[in-house]
Amino acid sequence: MALYKIASTAIVYKEDKYLIVRRSLNKKAFPGRWTVPGGKLELEDYINSPKTSKDAWYFVLEDSLKREVREETNLEIKRVRYLCDLIFIYPDKTPSLVLSFFSQYKSGKIKLNEENIDYRWASLKELKRYDLISGIFEEIQEVDRILRGKEINKKGFRKKINKNLTK
Repeated sequence: MALYKIASTAIVYKEDKYLIVRRSLNKKAFPGRWTVPGGKLELEDYINSPKTSKDAWYFVLEDSLKREVREETNLEIKRVRYLCDLIFIYPDKTPSLVLSFFSQYKSGKIKLNEENIDYRWASLKELKRYDLISGIFEEIQEVDRILRGKEINKKGFRKKINKNLTK
């Protein structure tokens, strides 16, 4: 039986721009590459908090994601919505379930922590200039479609992701 790390990411949007961050050069996975903020779910995200029902904690992942965005960028986000999920295997062979969300910028001024070395608010067109981790551009592209009032196009989304594998 495999144990998974659980992580979440946030495609943060403000007007017609999306927040991307450049990972620190000392990161084990994807050093120096551009991505969106996020991080791992930690036991401390819920274990010392009162349960929200008799038997469980609800909305822990959303709260964890808000914490990660705040720690990494000093921003507050709102309207967190699910986009997709993926499995990533770290260089040490640990599998990670990554849940990708999108959310609206709420408040704050960017102040990066040690996990990232740069940031940009970029339009969809501008994002093509950055060395994004594989799949991030396609995720943001799908969020852009949703924000323009279109339904998520899972078939087209999968096709775009698979097309990138051959590049």
